[in-house]
Amino acid sequence: MWGINMTLRTSKVAALLLLSVHLLHASALPAASSYGFNAYRMQQYNLHQDKHGCRGAIVVAEARSAADTVLTRRCVIMKLPDFTTERYLEAKNQNAAALLILLPQNLSSVPEDIVQGFMVAESQVLQKETLMPVYVVPEDDQLLCMYEEVSQAAATKSASVLVRVLRSIITATAFQILVSNNSPIKPITDTTIITLEGVLPGAGEDPPTIVITAHYDTFGLAPGLAYGADSNGSGVTILLELVRLFHHLYSDPRNQAPYHLLFSLTGGGKYNFLGTKRWLEENMDHAESSLLHDNVAFVICLDSLGTGDELFLHVSRPPRPGTPQYSFIQQLEQIISARFPWVRFGTVHKKINLQETNVAWEHERYGMKHIPGFTLSHIENPKSELRGSILDTIAQVDIRKLKWNAVIVAESLARFMYNLSDKGSAKDMQVFKGSLDIQDSHLSALMSMMTSVPRAAQLLDREPGQLLLISSLEQEFKHYLKQVHRHTFHLDRRDPEITFFDQMSQPMMMYRVKPAAFDLFLGGCIAGYLGMVYYAIQNFGNIYTKLKTTMKAKHQ
Repeated sequence: MWGINMTLRTSKVAALLLLSVHLLHASALPAASSYGFNAYRMQQYNLHQDKHGCRGAIVVAEARSAADTVLTRRCVIMKLPDFTTERYLEAKNQNAAALLILLPQNLSSVPEDIVQGFMVAESQVLQKETLMPVYVVPEDDQLLCMYEEVSQAAATKSASVLVRVLRSIITATAFQILVSNNSPIKPITDTTIITLEGVLPGAGEDPPTIVITAHYDTFGLAPGLAYGADSNGSGVTILLELVRLFHHLYSDPRNQAPYHLLFSLTGGGKYNFLGTKRWLEENMDHAESSLLHDNVAFVICLDSLGTGDELFLHVSRPPRPGTPQYSFIQQLEQIISARFPWVRFGTVHKKINLQETNVAWEHERYGMKHIPGFTLSHIENPKSELRGSILDTIAQVDIRKLKWNAVIVAESLARFMYNLSDKGSAKDMQVFKGSLDIQDSHLSALMSMMTSVPRAAQLLDREPGQLLLISSLEQEFKHYLKQVHRHTFHLDRRDPEITFFDQMSQPMMMYRVKPAAFDLFLGGCIAGYLGMVYYAIQNFGNIYTKLKTTMKAKHQ
């Protein structure tokens, strides 16, 4: 009797358990069992003899949260707040198979302290090389679902042993991350750097030249996501606005100042200002005639001017009184004090160290050629992480502050070139007004153009969108400037100063699977159920006799 009841109860429990497992299994799986997306690989380049970035690309690993205690041979999934130097090093020290960073679609909603923390970690990570593949991908619903589930799985490890075992066996879902490209990573052997140059001729015979320059390329953890709004889309935007303003002045011969204005947009700025170096070599060492050969008043380098209430003038050598550079800086200070008193202005002096391989600012390239110059930027420290981050998007740029800086540079330059101080003009007099007023809408349009595609140096000469941007910048020059030239420099393949590598973006797959423990548990349940059925069939006579005797006893 007892055996029959136990058999029936066990059969019911096994059936319910199998049904529950089936329902749990079905509820855990989405409509699609796999999901494909494009992931952007971390920087990989050699600058001189130093190696930077990640050397790996292939990923075949189970996804795990950064909070998990065991990361060995796992793909660690991180959101923006999770990515710190400490957690990166922990994953690296545990020999994690890969790192996948989820980037928010809307960075304007991310707290400033998280943005700053990520930028610091990003800068530190890029200083060294690693074999661990590191990928960045914009968030979407599927990836966020995966992140939440692996985070919950890590959180249950603080629960009781029984809860952990039941969850891992019955409800847990594992995610397999796969990048299966078997092609080896190769150096890019045909990299070119493009520099654009245009001139507004000045009045008089052989007038001095003022050079206004900005580098247009970007830098960040992943080249395919480096849009560089502030660094240095803002510098390029102000330069293009200066081109427009002074073109309108110079279009009337009576308004031509006794200065040539030479504008240049240089590539390779994020890699030791290599484009500027090559352009100077071509103009000064190889060209028979160049505006850089003789009388250069000074060079203005525009770098990161899209935010901040500070404006720093970086110089390699303090200008002497009586020099054109000194006079311009005086005009700069007067404009700021008269019209923008809330802007904190300061001069940062840093000597050029010829023993150092890398230069800090673009004007140092000119200084090495004995051409006086300086850099204007809201950034005080040249090693600031703000100068190279995938979080440097248009959301980080304040158009009002961008306009302040544009007005400061334009008005100071006009006052210097037309000698307005000696003519008794008021310090707060506005030169550019009316049709020449600097409009927020025009600055916004230029910033949108500059941030329409990533501008990493290794992408600019091979991707259609980037090539179109270069052509748009060239057309902008040709619309306003005379003597526009495009200079294309090929990196030396035998002894390159910089070497880039391919496979900067990869198709990545995410597979949702049950862990092996679930298969073992399910197999055990099925085996137990079949065992009970087999036992019932083999002992059917005994069971039937006992059941018949029990029924008769009940009727009596």
